[in-house]
Amino acid sequence: MVQFLNGGMTTSIIMMVGLIGLMYFMMIRPENKRKKEAEQMRNALKVGDKVTTIGGIVGTVVNIKEDKFVIETSADQVRIEFMKWALSTNDTAIAAAKEEKNKVMEERAKAVAAKKAERNNKK
Repeated sequence: MVQFLNGGMTTSIIMMVGLIGLMYFMMIRPENKRKKEAEQMRNALKVGDKVTTIGGIVGTVVNIKEDKFVIETSADQVRIEFMKWALSTNDTAIAAAKEEKNKVMEERAKAVAAKKAERNNKK
């Protein structure tokens, strides 16, 4: 009985647990994170945002309902209603995030330059 547990069975169980753990961290966890981010994007949608749907239609949001949104797609003011799950990207939010990132990078660069200048002045 003891030899049965000490043999290849223990190694097999450890390998299976390791494989399941690896699958969780490589596949399941990132997918859940993507779903959560997509849901937050859909909930943060507001009138005036420029969006792209999963079908590739680009437009500006003009109305938002509980589970639907309406976009205006062109200068002809064509309005189309979509379910929120059909939202692919919020281009306005992406542009705002890039602008914020650039602003932070500029502030860091200024801080580094100020510290460098301060060190040079002390010498």
